[in-house]
Amino acid sequence: MSSSFNNEFKIFAGSGSRDLAEKICQQIGAPLGNMIIQRFSDGEFAVSYEESIRGQYIYLVQSTFPNSDNLMELLLMIDAAKRASAYKIIAVIPYFGWARQDRKDKPRVSIAAKLIADMLGVAGIDRLITMDLHADQIQGFFNVPVDHLYASTLFAPYIKSLKLKNLAIASPDVGGSKRAGSYAKHLGAPMVICYKAREKANVIREMRIIGEVEGKDVIITDDMVDTAGTLCKAADLMMENGANSVRAIVSHGIMSGSASERIMNSALSEIAFTDSIPFDTSRCPKVKILSIADMFADTIQRVQSHKSISEQYLM
Repeated sequence: MSSSFNNEFKIFAGSGSRDLAEKICQQIGAPLGNMIIQRFSDGEFAVSYEESIRGQYIYLVQSTFPNSDNLMELLLMIDAAKRASAYKIIAVIPYFGWARQDRKDKPRVSIAAKLIADMLGVAGIDRLITMDLHADQIQGFFNVPVDHLYASTLFAPYIKSLKLKNLAIASPDVGGSKRAGSYAKHLGAPMVICYKAREKANVIREMRIIGEVEGKDVIITDDMVDTAGTLCKAADLMMENGANSVRAIVSHGIMSGSASERIMNSALSEIAFTDSIPFDTSRCPKVKILSIADMFADTIQRVQSHKSISEQYLM
C-alpha cells in the first residue's frame, strides 16, 4: 500500500477493542493512532489525541461492551475528533450494544437502539461500520451511511472445513430463522428451528424442536450469546432427540454471568464466535475464536478507496 494512501486516514482504538484494532492495523499495514484515555477516581474519563488528525479520515474502533463505559468512551472519542478538525469520522463498532431494544415490545419502554443511533449522530459520526446487528432495521435509525457486515463471511467456510456428513443448521428461536435459512441454503443442508417461550428476559419457560435432528450433526447459529441459557438448552434438547453432535456459531460472544460454566456443562461440543468482544478462551475451552480483523481491514480499505464492499457477502 502506498504511503500517500496511509497518510489519508488514521485508526484509533477505544480501550474495549484495542487488541482487535491492532490486528486490523497489522492487516492494513498502518500504525495504530496515539490516543490517551485518562481516568479519574470517580469513574469520569477524558480523551486526548496525541497526534494531529486535522483534515483526515478517522476510524474509531470500539465495540460497546461493557455497554455504558465503552459507549461513553466512544462518544468522547468522536467529539474530540470533531473538535480536532478531522475531515470524516467513521465509527467502527463490531458489536453494537443496546441492539436488542429495537422496538416497543410492551408499553412504556425505550427504544434504546434508536437513542444510541441519535447520540452517535449528534456526537458527529459520518459513517458507521458494524457487524451482525441484532435487528437489520437498526440501520434505518441512522442518518449516515451504514456498512453492515456479516460474520457468515467467516463462518460459512469454517463450517465447510468441518466436513460434517449429516449437517443440519438450527436456529435457537423463531427470530433467527432467516439467518439459519441463509446458512442452510448456502450449505445445502436442512434447517431446524427451536420454538421457545420466555418467562422473562434470559429465562425460558419451554422449548420445542421443529424439524428432524436424529442422526444429524447440528450447528446452531445466532447473533450473540449472552447468558448461554437458550443455546445450552437447545443443544441439550437436540441431543435428547437423537442428534449425533451439536455445535454453535455465534457472531458476538458476550458470555456474561455463568455462561462459560453452562457451556462446559452442556451437550455442545464446540462454540465458535468472533473477536468482536474480547474473550479469554481459558475461561471456556470449548470456545473457538475466529478473527474479524481481516474483514474489517478490507472494509476500511474499500471505504477509503470508494470501492464496493458487496464482494464480502457470501449469502
